[in-house]
Amino acid sequence: MTFDYAAQRLKMVDGQLRTTDVTNVPILDAMIAVPREDFVPANRKPLAYIDEDIEIAPARDGTPARYLMEPSPFGKLLQLAEIRKDDVVLDVGSGTGYSAAVLSKLASSVIALESDADLAAAAAQTLGRLGANNVAVVEGPLEAGYKSEAPFDVIVVEGAVEEMPEQLFEQLKEGGRLVAVVGQGNTGKAMLFLKENGMVAARRGFNCAIKPLAAFHLPPTFHF
Repeated sequence: MTFDYAAQRLKMVDGQLRTTDVTNVPILDAMIAVPREDFVPANRKPLAYIDEDIEIAPARDGTPARYLMEPSPFGKLLQLAEIRKDDVVLDVGSGTGYSAAVLSKLASSVIALESDADLAAAAAQTLGRLGANNVAVVEGPLEAGYKSEAPFDVIVVEGAVEEMPEQLFEQLKEGGRLVAVVGQGNTGKAMLFLKENGMVAARRGFNCAIKPLAAFHLPPTFHF
């Protein structure tokens, strides 16, 4: 059975993005252009454009599974960030590189940070094959950001977090924006963090339930 992935991309944009108020034309164009099916495991390619998170790496050795974010919340997060053509972007938890590929069409350059060596290798290979020459894939702990290339105009966190590490705010330029979903499940809220005069202010964007990034979990605490 063959799939018309180009047609599915158009349906994704019309049925999942436009209907949830993603109206930014460069974002819509980027998500039409990037072949999402190239960034999911072979057995999940037919599911590449469904309106759900897609598993891209199974749970192993105590590490939770990793997911490609559902198209609508991803598009809305990017819209919240107001990315400009001259921006330098840090993509935290880039996974197989889909988010970095979309960001590469919106920004000047992208640092795709990934903690999983296998995912980072897959991202570098696919992004290279697709000619995303303004993306650099780097490996390291997600919660630490990527200080050697900081500061960044925009930081995008590709999964729900319980708390935002201070070091990520420190890696924002003056006037920089960080977007992330804070809270898990039905308590999740997409937040925009703005750095002005050295201080970071938070603004709520929209309710959002996406898969969490384990690197940002708070340690359990004991209560009497």
